[in-house]
Amino acid sequence: MGNLARKLQQEQQQKQVQAPKIVRKNRLGFSPGEKILGAVFCVALCFGAVQIISNQASIYEINKDIQVISTSIESQQKVNADLAMQVEELSTYERIWAKAKELGLKLNENNVKVVQGQ
Repeated sequence: MGNLARKLQQEQQQKQVQAPKIVRKNRLGFSPGEKILGAVFCVALCFGAVQIISNQASIYEINKDIQVISTSIESQQKVNADLAMQVEELSTYERIWAKAKELGLKLNENNVKVVQGQ
């Protein structure tokens, strides 16, 4: 019986040693699918960032052009206002009469027609 007892003891020891083995998967890396998804996400993120930056740059350029055009419009309006004032000054009756006298023109009352403005 001694031999049989040893066999039982050895079997029990083997069962005890083999049974508690729990296999743990060490998961330090990513699966190929996760790597592909990560790469696609990074590419999409970079593309979106470049798109946003280029849109902002074009908006900046357009705003700059708008400011330049607005400035030129304002300066042209000032020039137009000055010219309109000169036209008013040069078209006074006294000035026209003086210029006509310089050129030797005389006023003939018979040739004057009265036009009524609205």
